Amino acid sequence: MVAEVMGESLARSRGLLDGFLGMEIPEGFRAELLEGVITVVRPPGGMHEDVVSLITEQIVRGSAERMAISGNRGIHLGVTDAISPKNHVIPDLVVAPRRIGPFRDEESWMDPDGVEMVVEVTSQDVQRDRVIKYRSYAKAGIPIYLLVDRKARTTTAMFEPDQGTGVYALSKSAAFGDDLALPPPFSFTLNTSEFA
Repeated sequence: MVAEVMGESLARSRGLLDGFLGMEIPEGFRAELLEGVITVVRPPGGMHEDVVSLITEQIVRGSAERMAISGNRGIHLGVTDAISPKNHVIPDLVVAPRRIGPFRDEESWMDPDGVEMVVEVTSQDVQRDRVIKYRSYAKAGIPIYLLVDRKARTTTAMFEPDQGTGVYALSKSAAFGDDLALPPPFSFTLNTSEFA
């Protein structure tokens, strides 16, 4: 009986993943699969994109190591449990060392290996960024999760992920207008004064 239930769950899981990967999404929208839920997100607003641009500019100028940055790179993050499909997420920014050529393969969804940081700037569903994506990035072992929470007016760098618990052991936060020191390999201070 248990094997039969597991088989049915795996079949549903594969069906969900196949359906997700086969979806046709309107231009400019993006779809993500997190913890068994498919979400289609509309194009972000102007202020959201301005903050993403400001962060990109600061990483390029300030990072101690030369970084490659993508604003539309999909990552598959492994399984959430024994019967759930891999999470598939498109962070606002994916950041990895340029020296490893992180975005050179032609696959739509990359492994998180080599990714040093993901960045999310909150839009409509704040809880997805604060809870579900936080947990998913930690479980995948993404070293740094940078969350710009426009509703709370804070920027938080979370690091030292515990893949078993889905929690980041350490975090530093700064209110908009305050500086936020990023850990290695970035090793620079992020200026948040224009995030509001």
